[in-house]
Amino acid sequence: MPYLFFGDPNGDSSGGWADAGKFLTGFSAVGTIAVPTILHHAGKITGGALWMELVAVVCMGTSLLAYDIVSKDEGGTFFSSTSAF
Repeated sequence: MPYLFFGDPNGDSSGGWADAGKFLTGFSAVGTIAVPTILHHAGKITGGALWMELVAVVCMGTSLLAYDIVSKDEGGTFFSSTSAF
């Protein structure tokens, strides 16, 4: 989400806001996996909770990749001129 807010829609990835969006996106992606792993290592959550969270991350990542592939095949963006919005 941070990269969607701070990224450049023209694809120019140089600049302060684009770099801040990349940093925050990477930080949240690492934190999504690191925080539950640390909690499991500290004995605060069970192994089942850790695996359930990791499976959820894989499902979300797979969904985003599938959406990206489908939207590129259709030749448009989500908010194209044929959209109902």
